[in-house]
Amino acid sequence: MTDKVDPKTRTEIMRKIRGKDTKLEKLARLNLWECGYRYRKNIQDLPGKPDLVFRKIKTVIFIDSCFWHGCPDHLRMPKSNEDYWKIKINRNKKRDEIVNQEYKKLGWRIIRIWEHDLISSFERTMSKVIKILEKRENLFHIDAYI
Repeated sequence: MTDKVDPKTRTEIMRKIRGKDTKLEKLARLNLWECGYRYRKNIQDLPGKPDLVFRKIKTVIFIDSCFWHGCPDHLRMPKSNEDYWKIKINRNKKRDEIVNQEYKKLGWRIIRIWEHDLISSFERTMSKVIKILEKRENLFHIDAYI
């Protein structure tokens, strides 16, 4: 099946897709900042360039798009150039697995959030993230000196 738009228009549409600082990322960051969490974003020297990095507690967060990361529930594979997109999405999923393994080897915690979870239940999803961060933070907290 052919594309519904011409190649030039398709190129312009694809160019507008952001790889970082998406609306959902900004909302999640704002929520965490307001809850007192401090982080760095899109750190280049860490595997996979995570969306949020909490170095002190060795935790990274990735906010994964349902399309680009192949969500099993919401991926709608394009009808045009289908072979290309299957290979591309599968390669992204494989890269995500490799990145997860790298962090596990380094002893870091990885939090992956599907975009649909933020869209459908932002508060509940962020509450889960905060609970995970709190548990990790407590591992490094010193209550008293002996």
